[in-house]
Amino acid sequence: MIFVVLSIAISYLSRSSLVHPRSHGFFRFFAWECIVALILINSVGWLRAPFSSHQIASWFLLWSSIVPLVLGVRDLRASGRLDSSRSGDVPLIGIEKTTELVSSGIYRYVRHPMYCSLLLLAWGAFFKHFSWAGSGLVLAATVFLFVTAKVEEAENIDYFGASYQEYMKQTKMFIPFLF
Repeated sequence: MIFVVLSIAISYLSRSSLVHPRSHGFFRFFAWECIVALILINSVGWLRAPFSSHQIASWFLLWSSIVPLVLGVRDLRASGRLDSSRSGDVPLIGIEKTTELVSSGIYRYVRHPMYCSLLLLAWGAFFKHFSWAGSGLVLAATVFLFVTAKVEEAENIDYFGASYQEYMKQTKMFIPFLF
């Protein structure tokens, strides 16, 4: 029942993207669905053996997921010049309606801090309780987030042009200095 309620909420937030299967929001919807399912499936193991290595790794990833989310939202709001009237071929949610390329703050190191946050959340939830279903969901979430980022990068190149291509050469996708 919780999954259904959360899926309805995610569907509502993603409603404009779901009718545009080539938009980054379309793929992001499926990543969110995988993460919600993963959290719910693994909820049985969230408090078991709290000091085991996999629980410590899980909590580290879960708490770490907050940092890129908060910094990413802060930097978009501070430097992105949000414009609610920005429209085009790609459906965007409010925080994505930037008119300036943000390349400062956390965006100086990673192009997709909020997807980094979702990856940390997904893998943190996975480490709570290992299962085949959880393995499939975390891998699917990872693939969907990677595809989401690639599609969003193509959209950003269309909107910001050569400056975004140059920005891509200077930053990593999800993990500073690595990937």
